[in-house]
Amino acid sequence: MTITSSLVSAVELAGRSGFRYPNENDDYRRARHALLAEEIELRRHIERVAAQRRALPPGGEVNGRYQFQGEHGLLDLADLFGDRQTLVVYSYMFGPRRERPCPMCTSLLSAWDGEARDIGQRVALAVVARSPIERLVAFRNERGWRDLRLYSDIDDCYSRDYHGIGNDGGDDSAINVFTRRDGRIRHFWSGEMGFETADPGQDPRGAPDLMPLWTILDMTPEGRGTDWYPKLDYPG
Repeated sequence: MTITSSLVSAVELAGRSGFRYPNENDDYRRARHALLAEEIELRRHIERVAAQRRALPPGGEVNGRYQFQGEHGLLDLADLFGDRQTLVVYSYMFGPRRERPCPMCTSLLSAWDGEARDIGQRVALAVVARSPIERLVAFRNERGWRDLRLYSDIDDCYSRDYHGIGNDGGDDSAINVFTRRDGRIRHFWSGEMGFETADPGQDPRGAPDLMPLWTILDMTPEGRGTDWYPKLDYPG
């Protein structure tokens, strides 16, 4: 018997919830229980997708010698692993055509900076952009980031091969995961959702969603909205 077939139904689990709040009425509790059952199903689907992702066969071996400029000198992709066996690389939209970096990327990375030390206990995390390292460090200091590791893609080769450059030659955000096993570096997974895979009326959001911002807003009656996006600076 599979794990899925042995699970108690989501509706039954929702019925076991003892949560109640002051002054709520029966209509609210019925609707909340129905929603809770859907949330349980969502959690289960997230777990199934994560297991399917972990079970991917080996991806393409990394043969190119990609060069990055860090604060302390040149590195290649193997160097970005440090002593970890898995490497997560985010392609930051802050290339030579931009006076300022992408606000969405910046919002995401601001959240990640607070988690970077925790993430680093299990895997390596690197942020790659096409601006010179001095420019990246200056902006990092402006934002007050402390723990993100930033690197400049000095010849655009990595960004070109792993979708950090759009069809128009401009920046594109990308998330890629690499593994190092038995001395071989392989591509493991990347986000492949974009405008082509977006549902009508929605931004081309990915799944899993990388931005904690949207997770918080999705829990509110205002939601994400249709035309609000984070900014680099806010008045007042």
